[in-house]
Amino acid sequence: MFDIDRFATDCRAALAERGSDAIREVVRRAVSEPGGIVAALGEQTSAFAGILVRAPDLTILKVVWGARQWTLPHNHHHRAIIGMYGGGEDNIFWRRLPEDASGRVEAAGAASLRHGDVTVLGRDVIHSVTNPLDKLSFALHVYDGDFMAAEGKSCWHAETLAELPYDAAAVSPMFGQLLANR
Repeated sequence: MFDIDRFATDCRAALAERGSDAIREVVRRAVSEPGGIVAALGEQTSAFAGILVRAPDLTILKVVWGARQWTLPHNHHHRAIIGMYGGGEDNIFWRRLPEDASGRVEAAGAASLRHGDVTVLGRDVIHSVTNPLDKLSFALHVYDGDFMAAEGKSCWHAETLAELPYDAAAVSPMFGQLLANR
């Protein structure tokens, strides 16, 4: 069965190795047994973002994407490891336009994650997320630091793609306020 304390210990050990393969494997093992995660953390019936671990060296979130939920483009300033244990999420990756005074971005790639998939996003990655499904999607998000307190994060306006200060409630209206208040 999934144990959050053991998972956090394994994540810390894998992150200490400095490569991405070890942490990807820890998260892959966890999401390969979704029943254990649900048994340990409870079953969600609506969009939800909950902090499982928050420390200076590690943040672990349980993320339940609502049907067709989306986020604005945003960055983390931490390496992010995303593991899907049900449903899916589609990511658009963005890059800054060189010498753009308003810090605008343009699309630079994409990735679709489905049950059992794990991806590692570098510290400088800008991405937006959509749950393309008409049902909930379930993920564990692991960050190599205190994601909630990270300074200098940004988000980008949906229409103009201009850079703005990070605002969790704007980035993800369905559950951003939940995380902003923790």
